[in-house]
Order: sequence, then C-alpha cells, then structure tokens
Amino acid sequence: MSGLPDMQSIYIDPSYSSFYADKLFDLTDPVLNRDNQLLPMVRLREEANRRGLRLTTADRILEKETDGGATGEYFSLGLLPDVEATRTRGIDLKAYMLLEPPVVIPGLYGNLPSLSNQFERVYLHNVHGDGYSMEGVRADVLRKFYWPIPFRGVLSEYWHRENRSSTIVVINGSHRPISKKSELYSKRIEAIAALEAFGGADLYGRGWDRLLSRCSLWWPALRNRPAIMRAYRGACDSKYETLSAYSHCLCFENMSMDGYITEKIFDCFYAGTIPVYLGPADISTYVPKAAFVDCRAHGSWGEVFEFVRSMTPVQIADMREAGRAFMEGEDALPYFHSLEDIVLGERA
Repeated sequence: MSGLPDMQSIYIDPSYSSFYADKLFDLTDPVLNRDNQLLPMVRLREEANRRGLRLTTADRILEKETDGGATGEYFSLGLLPDVEATRTRGIDLKAYMLLEPPVVIPGLYGNLPSLSNQFERVYLHNVHGDGYSMEGVRADVLRKFYWPIPFRGVLSEYWHRENRSSTIVVINGSHRPISKKSELYSKRIEAIAALEAFGGADLYGRGWDRLLSRCSLWWPALRNRPAIMRAYRGACDSKYETLSAYSHCLCFENMSMDGYITEKIFDCFYAGTIPVYLGPADISTYVPKAAFVDCRAHGSWGEVFEFVRSMTPVQIADMREAGRAFMEGEDALPYFHSLEDIVLGERA
C-alpha cells in the first residue's frame, strides 16, 4: 500500500472479522473461499485498481491513525459496530449492504432509520418494506440489492455430469432463526421429513448431528429429528460437486421476503441441478418460472414431490436448459456485476 500514495482508498467492511487483513480477497484460503465465493470481491478489486482506486478491508483504517488519519470511501457488508468509529475518522459513508434477512439479523433492520440517515445509500433485498419496517427510514436512499455471484454461465464440468441420483438432495447447515416472522427454516425441516416419508432425501451440511446445540433445541428440529438423521449424510466439501450428483435439490431461502434471492438457486444452476424452490413470492420477477420447480404452485409437500417424481426426461432437460439460458443471459448480469455497480457504478 505504501507504493500507491496517490490512489484514492475504498474500504470494505466485511460481514465477519475473519475476512479482515484483506482476507476478503484471498482466493487461496480454502475455508473463506469455499466454492469460490470470494470471486466477486476479487473482480471488484481488480476493476477498482484498473480505475486507479485502492481497495482494502476496513480494518486498514485503524492503521492510518498513526500517519495523520485516513481518507476515502467506506462500504459495509454488515459490521454495525464499525460504522460510528469510521464516521468519526472522516471517512465518507457511501453504502451499507444488508445481505442477510431480518430472521437472521433483526437488530440491523431495527437500525435502518439510523443507517439510512448516515449512509448515502442502503442496499436491501427490497425497498418497499416487505419483511421489515419503513418507519423512520429514508426511502430515497434505499436501493435493491442483488446477491453477488461468482461465475457467468454454468460450470461445464458439473453441469454436464450424467447418471444423477433421483433422490432429492438438500445442502444446508442446521440453523435456527432469531426472528420467526416469515422464516423458512421450519418449512425446510418439514419438507425434509416429508421427503423421508415419501421416498427419501440426502441431507448435507454441518450441525444436524448435534443434539444439544441451540440449532437443534427448537420444536421443528426436535419433532422431526428421526427423519433428519435418516436423511443426514454429513458435511460436503464442494456444493457444486455434491449437487452435480443429483437431478433435483430442495432449495429453500431462509425467509419469504420480496426480492430475497441468495446463492442457493444459482448454485443449482451452475451444477445443472433443478431447484425445488421456496423463497420470495416475486421470484419469477427475477428468475424465469421455466427454470425451477416452484413449491408455491403446489398444495402440499406430497404434491411437490409427486410432481418432481413424474417429470419426464424431456421436462428435466428443458428445465436445466432454462436455468443455463438464465445464467448466460442478461437477466443474471445484475447479480454478476452487483458489487461493481454498488461500489463503482454510482460514484460522484
């Protein structure tokens, strides 16, 4: 950094402190960069450098205190305690991004009035208050947030895999919502249990085998624990590798909230696995209906799984192709360019 004294600094506060010291841009870390989730950050940094801008994690601001203070622009991915300390050091508070929904971080949504008055822009999954309160919030600074995705198009090595299992796969860690309003954690558990009764499921993810954890000690998990453990196959090293072994994936967001679409459905498209999807009511505004099985279109879990089981090879091929066309088309670009649009696209 000392060799670039004339470059303007942009500071990114990550969602967790484990990404400090520029680990947010470290593709060599197999844990932090699982399934290349940091590629959007690396693309952002490379584009910033091409424009003569220096991009680092926000902990670098503290290092500047010894040489007269820091200047530059600050973007946050969710570490609320750092905002006030950053503001008092004279850094421009440009944009705050709420990646998680209210069922995960209700406190941050409670701070929206303050955030919307401190930052030039606040990015959320929807800007009209579905899932959160607009009371005291400056609506004019709100912007739609598109989940950053690592790749443009599908991943051929996984998408073209043949001889896939007809068992429905589920890839999720064991979690418990902090807020219950519109949460889908319990729906995911109910669906896994229904799948077990219907013909079986393969569940991958961390924590499901821990009986005495906070995530296990709530009624949906306790009531359905026998079915969960019959389905449980342990953790998986690569989501893409695991997904590519299956034709269909039970793909539920953590909350039903307009515009809340995460990496889960994109991971399926990358691997050529059909999402059996439950998420926002407005999903078809962003992703074509032809690319996934919409659980909302069926009256029960049995009807959902009967529909999946009755899909012909032609129907499966058509749905896979619809997913690929979406990932290769213009409708996926807001997700692929999300961070560049936020950090570099609205510069004064």
